[in-house]
Amino acid sequence: MTVTYTFDVFSSLDGFGAAGGDWTGYWGKQGPELLGHRLARYEQKQRMVFGANTYREFVQMLSAAGAESEVRDPWVTRMVNLPATVVSTTLEEPLNWPDAVVAHGDAVDVVARLKKESEVPLRSHGSVSMNRALMAAGLVDFVQVTLFPVITGQTGLDPIFQGAADFDLELVESTTLDGNIQELIYRPTLHG
Repeated sequence: MTVTYTFDVFSSLDGFGAAGGDWTGYWGKQGPELLGHRLARYEQKQRMVFGANTYREFVQMLSAAGAESEVRDPWVTRMVNLPATVVSTTLEEPLNWPDAVVAHGDAVDVVARLKKESEVPLRSHGSVSMNRALMAAGLVDFVQVTLFPVITGQTGLDPIFQGAADFDLELVESTTLDGNIQELIYRPTLHG
């Protein structure tokens, strides 16, 4: 049996995963519907998959955040407590994550194996470069983009699909949250 793999990413309208300057997390646009919807998505049984850089960023962000920080939103706490695989050629266990293991090797090989062996769906939040490679290899079943109503042309960081292959996208689900945030779930297929 092969399980599904979802690439879950936040994006500005112009395709950036984050922004510098005076932007805050969620670009300051989060509301109760978004946060509740995120928690519901993460309450399902699943295994997280992270690249080493994203894992390091999450650990650093979480260790620097206070108890009342938006970094500690309930969905993030739930994500941290899901079983996780961190794909890395340099990290060693034990990891600073409750239920995480390191999978050494190429992400394409690791995720292809996980898709065959896992008993629960796989999900990755962030890990942009790893997920671009997984998409090119045909291993991503769903791209879940949470689109925030901002353009960050001057301060945008982490372009999500820069350098990616060309894909056709089939929209399988769309949801409007807090009146102005779009969650779009696509099934990608390589173009051509």
